[in-house]
Amino acid sequence: MTRDLDWFPELPVGWHCMPLKAVCDYRVSNVDKVPADGELPVRLCNYTDVYHNEFIRVDMDLMQTTATQAEIDRFGLTVDDVVITKDSETWDDIGVPAVIAESAPDLVCGYHLAMLRPNVSMLDGRYLFRCLQARPMQFQFERTATGVTRFGLGLDAIGRLYLPVPPLPRQRAIAAYLDRETAKIDAMIAAKEQLLTILAEKRRALITHAVTCGLNPEAPMKDSGVEWLGELPKHWSLSKFTWTVFIAEGQVDPEQEPFRSMMLMAPNHIESGTGRLVGRETAAEQSAISGKYFCRKGDIVYSKIRPALRKAAQAPEDCLCSADMYPLRPIGDLLAEYLLYFLLGDRFSTWAVLESQRVAMPKINREAISAIRIPVPPQQEQREIVDAMRLATSRMDKLSEAAGKSMKLLAERRASLIAAAVTGVLDVETAA
Repeated sequence: MTRDLDWFPELPVGWHCMPLKAVCDYRVSNVDKVPADGELPVRLCNYTDVYHNEFIRVDMDLMQTTATQAEIDRFGLTVDDVVITKDSETWDDIGVPAVIAESAPDLVCGYHLAMLRPNVSMLDGRYLFRCLQARPMQFQFERTATGVTRFGLGLDAIGRLYLPVPPLPRQRAIAAYLDRETAKIDAMIAAKEQLLTILAEKRRALITHAVTCGLNPEAPMKDSGVEWLGELPKHWSLSKFTWTVFIAEGQVDPEQEPFRSMMLMAPNHIESGTGRLVGRETAAEQSAISGKYFCRKGDIVYSKIRPALRKAAQAPEDCLCSADMYPLRPIGDLLAEYLLYFLLGDRFSTWAVLESQRVAMPKINREAISAIRIPVPPQQEQREIVDAMRLATSRMDKLSEAAGKSMKLLAERRASLIAAAVTGVLDVETAA
């Protein structure tokens, strides 16, 4: 083993540590997406196909384009070839592998990818794929990637990647074992993801009903006269947005005190659809230089860009918010938390998404939100709605948090299993 691979696991007897160039043919694709006259039609395996799929199959929705015969000959993909992402904006997105499970004469490796073709007398393609998923190999890519704002792997760096190479029968046994075991883990993760989807849908439906229909199922209803709002309880009032909500204007300089030391809320600090803050950074920590809005403690901050993400939260303290957000301050009887739940509900979000599609960049203009009508229940009823939503969403959030932690543990278990199997720490024959 080479001196700079002291961190590499000790391999079982009969296994070898070999550079990829000794066991693979490898090349970086230059086939672009642009069709050209005189070229042949092909299906292109692109960066996103590899990044989001472990197995590439011919029935996938692959890009239709063209390539020269020379490109098809050089970059055509066959079963058990492995394709990896070659460059990305973050170093942890490079070296992501996928294996060709099915092929066709017109399947070609696309740009920003490297294709690896194992020497079948020494290396099994599916074993190579699992090797490249393992932390010891990923670590080597991290060390050799170059770049500052964009990271990439050169041809030499790919060839110098060291792999654990057991005898071929053991490689095939490891690949088969990992196919079975990862499929079991993936099924458990998929079940948790389905649970999260159901909880999110139930959360939205509960909030939407409460903020537009109230808590009393026997309450008489009336037509609001607003198509996207539908019916409301008869005793609720309907108000123009700017009669009940002040939208802050005028920006402050985040490079000056006291604003520089204040928390600066941006859309990425708010969890989609829940109203929860998931990060806290000051303006100084974010190196903010352009104008920001000042928010008082208790104001509701709503992201005007990409409204489908439902980014809204209550300011926990006096702070700043991004110019891509609106600081909203209730007026009169409107409660801030009721306003927050209303903004998270389906009916407002449906209007916001449709409205945002009127402009090139999906966002809600100040004039548009100022003109809408919103329901305003009696204040005591608002309090009851807020209390009920706090209790119900808290229960759902605990279930979602538990499911999320379980998914993380399963993903960690999956990664550990792959690393242990391909380095011989786990004997798959006794584990099967």
